Amino acid sequence: MGLLKAGIGALSGVLEDQWREYFYCESLSADVLVTKGVKRTSKRGSNKGNDNIISNGSIIAINEGQCMMIVEQGKVVEFSSESGEYVYDTSTEPSIMYGSDLSQGIMETFKQIGKRFTFGGEPAKDQRVYYFNKKEIIGNKYGTPAPVPFRVIDRNIGLDIDIAIRCHGEYSYKIIDPLLFYTNVCGNVEREYTRDTIDSQLKSELMTALQPAFAHISASGVRYSEIPAHTVALADALNKVLSEKWLATRGLAVVSFGISTLKASEEDEAMIKQLQRNAVMRDPGMAAAHLTGAQADAMIAAANNDAGAMSGFMGMNMAAQSGGVNTSQLYQLNEQNKQAQMAQAAMQNQTAKEAKAWTCTCGHENIGKFCSECGTKKPTGALLYTCDKCGWTPEDPTNPPKFCPECGDVFDENDVK
Repeated sequence: MGLLKAGIGALSGVLEDQWREYFYCESLSADVLVTKGVKRTSKRGSNKGNDNIISNGSIIAINEGQCMMIVEQGKVVEFSSESGEYVYDTSTEPSIMYGSDLSQGIMETFKQIGKRFTFGGEPAKDQRVYYFNKKEIIGNKYGTPAPVPFRVIDRNIGLDIDIAIRCHGEYSYKIIDPLLFYTNVCGNVEREYTRDTIDSQLKSELMTALQPAFAHISASGVRYSEIPAHTVALADALNKVLSEKWLATRGLAVVSFGISTLKASEEDEAMIKQLQRNAVMRDPGMAAAHLTGAQADAMIAAANNDAGAMSGFMGMNMAAQSGGVNTSQLYQLNEQNKQAQMAQAAMQNQTAKEAKAWTCTCGHENIGKFCSECGTKKPTGALLYTCDKCGWTPEDPTNPPKFCPECGDVFDENDVK
């Protein structure tokens, strides 16, 4: 038994007088994941009283966005995800056509759970045609009922702390392995299997997987405020976490993950901002500028002191003397740091210059990619030179003279061996 693809217009040709049943499925809505095929019987049909028998020569139609499988006695025996009209032929081998929009693992799944039943040459007692929705199932809302831990990593300032965030939005998924979905989820449904039957379970598992997915994102250095710009990476992380339950067991995959709002608590946000400010003050220049601004504000406040400007300035001087460091010291330290950085950069440049220096065939020493004297490109690797005219080889084959001492020929790229 198997499926043979019918040609265009087959129903209006010879097959029109031969088919016994015609199985089809109307357009599947976003709420229906699986439905049983509808049978229309012709005058030649022999199974008018039993909807669960497929006669030899029956036509099975598959629309875009659908895939179809035939089940005998609860076992998958035929599968196709390519749209068109097919003739059911009991004399052919089982067929599986999954196209390019489903998981290639379907073939392996079919080997594991698909099985042929011959029933001694007689037709099976129960044969059903099921249609699966291949489209992306969108509009699945989610929300964190409680704050979810998120690790904040900022290597620039050495920050590594855990905060709590809340988020909500929508996600979408699709069936990428209908065989697994049929075997482990819906089974022999009588008519339809709708999304509301499984959505609650999927949402619960998605919320469980959200925390390790966030951990994966934060480990790459993404701040929590930047997560909405990395929803594709988050969907990939969720698929990795859910691969065991969703993909390997149910044949489902997360397609997209949208975030409507994402917010940390006010206490956590204030703490992060304060830590970032404190980290900025580790730079002497920034600390000096901040202290200068604070002193300017203090001078204005002292001048407006109710007890008199002199009292205000006396208090300001006492505060400056007890502060331990003043702006001039900070600016001096900042200048010393700049000079040390410049000296280190100069040393690194000199080291790089010496390491990258090379001698051209014209005898000129260079550090760039081309010789500043003759324009010859810098050789890559240890090139060995031998005169292509007379065969003379210099003592150092990697550093030849400008001209061959034997024949006077110029050493160039043609002399590289």
